[in-house]
Amino acid sequence: MRLTSKEKLVMIGDSITDCERARPVGEGLFGAIGKGYVSVVDSLLSSTYPELGIRVVNMGTSGNTVLDLKERWQADVIDLKPDWLSIMIGTNDVWRQYDSPTIPEQHVYLEEYEATLDQLVTETKPLVKGIVLMTPFYIEPNTQDLMRAEMDRYGAAVKRIAEKHGTLFVDTQAAFNQVLEHLYSGTLAWDRVHPNHTGHAVIARAFLQAIGYDYNKGL
Repeated sequence: MRLTSKEKLVMIGDSITDCERARPVGEGLFGAIGKGYVSVVDSLLSSTYPELGIRVVNMGTSGNTVLDLKERWQADVIDLKPDWLSIMIGTNDVWRQYDSPTIPEQHVYLEEYEATLDQLVTETKPLVKGIVLMTPFYIEPNTQDLMRAEMDRYGAAVKRIAEKHGTLFVDTQAAFNQVLEHLYSGTLAWDRVHPNHTGHAVIARAFLQAIGYDYNKGL
């Protein structure tokens, strides 16, 4: 597995990452890192690799776009001095274009999204052991759906940045696509954006696969 002893993994993003995390960070014992995929990742790392003592920190903030991440990057990433950093952002960058079409100041279009995310990765890569870039997703099997098609373009931008910088890459949309061959989207997320427990498990499994997690260790 990529993570080693006593390393700190910071996972940053929007509401999908946030998922009711504690504020300030680390306050409260139960539910301190939220109820979503970050919690699943933390639980599986701790139960399978207890000897490593890996610390997972949730820095998701509901409603964030990549521009919001840029504004809080120093305090919520750099100052925390992570060994590993996971970034999943883009849902609101796209969504606001569709649920608030007449409020363009809330929109983050593809060129600005890609340039900003690339800048954040460029600045942070020398400071950490590794970065995991995760695509935004839309839990909709119809690739011709307007929002799904746009989300795929943003996901392609994440892949380009990952390839440019040699980071780990998680195609969360592809992970959901496999499940959507068998399950209706409403069984994973009522609004096709905010996953239920099953949906968060899909994200967690995709992330863990990318970092080389061994499900059979210790069994």
